[in-house]
Amino acid sequence: MECSIQINNIEETERLADTIAQNIMPGSIILLSGDLGAGKTTFTQFLGSSLGVKRRMSSPTFNIIKTYQGKYTIHHMDCYRLEDSEEDLGFDEYFNDDDVSIVEWPQFIQEFLPEQRLEIHIAVVEQVRRVFTLSSLGPGYTKIMEALANDFPSN
Repeated sequence: MECSIQINNIEETERLADTIAQNIMPGSIILLSGDLGAGKTTFTQFLGSSLGVKRRMSSPTFNIIKTYQGKYTIHHMDCYRLEDSEEDLGFDEYFNDDDVSIVEWPQFIQEFLPEQRLEIHIAVVEQVRRVFTLSSLGPGYTKIMEALANDFPSN
């Protein structure tokens, strides 16, 4: 299942993240792709906040993985520095049935990714406008996609 949603401002980005957070389940894997500056980390911050994370979620570019506590344990990964690397950092420990994992630059760890996941590509249209293209792979993401169709019906 796939849908595209045009986002016109930062408030709509927050609303999109909140809709996903309200319908997310433990074990969810969310992959975020898009150019530098597209808003992957900003979206992650809104999603984390909606899931009860109290700390500010920052890009884990140098750490690669940061873990936060909220409604679920949330692993935020930035795999940008893993380009051309075949190093397995124990991803299977993070991709489990209890936690939520958010992966920026997932193309660099493609071989370690679970088959079932929610893929979100963020395309920059203008300075603040974005198009979020969401693809659900696996039945666990149907609820999220249905909620998005209800909350963003004209897209």
